[in-house]
Amino acid sequence: MVTTDACALADELIAIGFRCRRCGGCCRGLGKDGSLVMVGPDEIERVAAALSRSKDEVAEPYPEEVVIRYARCRLGWALRRDEAGACRIHDGTRCLAYDDRPWLCRTYPFMLDAGCLIVSECPGLGAPLSYEEALLLARDLVARQAAEEEEARAVRTVLASAALPAGGIVVVDAGGVTRL
Repeated sequence: MVTTDACALADELIAIGFRCRRCGGCCRGLGKDGSLVMVGPDEIERVAAALSRSKDEVAEPYPEEVVIRYARCRLGWALRRDEAGACRIHDGTRCLAYDDRPWLCRTYPFMLDAGCLIVSECPGLGAPLSYEEALLLARDLVARQAAEEEEARAVRTVLASAALPAGGIVVVDAGGVTRL
């Protein structure tokens, strides 16, 4: 069943227009948004399985660090990038895990923030978008927002209940605390 919100969002997407040119700019760290792709534990597992790689080969701790109760923490994971900031899942020509790519990649250059559509720079903007394509993208955006909210809730639960070790760095995600 399609919600009114997804239908209204689809209309908004049609007005903007979009067709992925598969230029890979978003994967190669071009533009002001770079290629930092936050991923949840389920997305890491899905991409790792699709590529027959380990989780460590697919993901790295989110680069920014915060101090919580005297512990140095990274709140989540990102797709692993090379020294230049390009996604390691992109081979320079194409995404190696396209069918299993994370929410952020599937919905780029769009995201929802408190229900408002945010649009990042992308050369594919402005191209015609059918209602069916827009509705699929709108559904993915709504599902992505729900997944991100659930991940944030789970992280808050972990932070409220887990003992965070002082010294060293830990990653906190929906699955718990991982010492680096």
